Amino acid sequence: MSKKRVTAEHSWSRKFRNAFRGVKLGVRGESSFFVHFFVAAMVVAAAVALSCNLVEWCLLVGAVAAVLVAEMFNSALERMAKAVDQRHNPQLRDALDIGSAAVLLATIGAAVIGAIVFIHRLGDVLEWWK
Repeated sequence: MSKKRVTAEHSWSRKFRNAFRGVKLGVRGESSFFVHFFVAAMVVAAAVALSCNLVEWCLLVGAVAAVLVAEMFNSALERMAKAVDQRHNPQLRDALDIGSAAVLLATIGAAVIGAIVFIHRLGDVLEWWK
């Protein structure tokens, strides 16, 4: 194996290690992240109970992932803001508020997707549409 190939593999393994470390840091100590995980578990349970199809599963998983990704970015922004300035800073406050708004929008979008999927699925199960 060439030296260049070994270096590239080492680089990829380091990138994955750093990414998983980031997941651990992003989840640890973030109470809102645990709320999102709890809701995600409820979504999975409801999808199983209502026998969602492949497209519905894709929509639900995508919506949950979007919320978790937004929460991770918001957590990263919060940590960076604390590292930059511990004092009250209006620009940092605004940036943090925008990050929180991104999580809110992702959550609202996910809730709408979940409502559409689950109401449609529930209607099928209870034969509302017949």
